[in-house]
Amino acid sequence: MSAVASPAPRLVLADRVLGRSLPLDVVLVVSGAALTALLAQVAVPLYPVPITGQTLAVLLVGATLGAARGALALTLYAVLGIVGLPVFSDYAGGAAVILGPTGGYIIGFIASAALVGWLSERAWERQILKALATFAAGTLVVFAVGLPWLAIALGLDLGQTLQGGLFPFLIGGAIKALIAAGLLPLAWWGAGRLEKRRASDVA
Repeated sequence: MSAVASPAPRLVLADRVLGRSLPLDVVLVVSGAALTALLAQVAVPLYPVPITGQTLAVLLVGATLGAARGALALTLYAVLGIVGLPVFSDYAGGAAVILGPTGGYIIGFIASAALVGWLSERAWERQILKALATFAAGTLVVFAVGLPWLAIALGLDLGQTLQGGLFPFLIGGAIKALIAAGLLPLAWWGAGRLEKRRASDVA
């Protein structure tokens, strides 16, 4: 009886560039949470939901780390904020942020990173059109969780919810998806060039 070959691991950019090990996974998860916290402070204040760089961080973290590590990084980010560290937008922290009108967006980040990571494990982020579809889907997931949460938290009707939680962010969301869709194929191209250079140096 012939042995059944185990399936090849689904590589994302971090695996291609850095390899894979448990200590490295921990470092990458922490780094993903830190990047999200950093870009959360790049914000345009709006009520009830500010425009921030968090979504761009979520897309990049999910794409480069994959589904499991991406979701873990954003879960860590949320937990750090809940326990009071000032990692949310405008250096906010505490459980009140999650329980407030913007909490659904933060929970949506976890699902978004998981989806983007899952698609990236299937090489969707390596070609610009598929990458754009990947990051657009990841952005929509954030709204899919965030908008109902916003409506319930503030008692808004559908029109008020869309006006306060969606329409002001459509252009910004599209720009973030375009940035990510441009960066990831370029990063994969660079990784391939680096790998060829290393091979030629060894030869």
